[in-house]
Amino acid sequence: MTPNNSKQLIIAIDGFSSTGKSTLAQDIARHYGIRYIDSGAMYRAVTLYALNNNLIDTHNSTIKEKELDKKLNNINIDFKRNTESNIQSIYLNGKQVDNDIRQMKVNNQVSYISKLNFVREKLVKKQRKFAHEGGVAMDGRDIGTVVFPNADVKFFITASASIRAERRHKELKEKGIEANYEEILENIKERDLIDQNRNISPLRMAKNAYKIDNSKLTRQQQLEKALEIIEQQKS
Repeated sequence: MTPNNSKQLIIAIDGFSSTGKSTLAQDIARHYGIRYIDSGAMYRAVTLYALNNNLIDTHNSTIKEKELDKKLNNINIDFKRNTESNIQSIYLNGKQVDNDIRQMKVNNQVSYISKLNFVREKLVKKQRKFAHEGGVAMDGRDIGTVVFPNADVKFFITASASIRAERRHKELKEKGIEANYEEILENIKERDLIDQNRNISPLRMAKNAYKIDNSKLTRQQQLEKALEIIEQQKS
């Protein structure tokens, strides 16, 4: 591990959908003063683009792959932090899309988009480019296994499906987004199945990752546990 140089830290955080990976990555990034990258939001942004440009048949999740592949170079994804609120937002072609990418129509299609090899290849290159610009805490499904196999510290986050559905339902309601708990629960179970069984970069825990089940942990407890592990590895 890079000794005592937090600005160059690469922290990989993988795990199931709605386990709070993003929250942990943000907290770690804030603690060490490094950049936070939500890789899942990047796949959601591509999904939103595909939906907005009629590249997905939402009835059967059929994707116009050739057209999407041609248009990938037209998709610019970036993360910017508001200096006043200290809140980071994702931008798709210059437009802030934080709430747009969390809609159920995106939830229902993102796993199909993220299975596409040409999409993953492009976004992995972008993710590695972010890291070359300085230290990062990045969360996703294949960060420790594919994107950063040599990350300084790797985490794998898990929690029960019912607890994850409750958390996602609460999060959406707080953002004013209409949502149904049962629909969210079924979506989470389906995404777990797809993510673990896809041919390209399936969700799995890296051999040297630290597993954290946060079903009964508070946000602060989760952070403290993760920081303790990181500090042990730095010493």
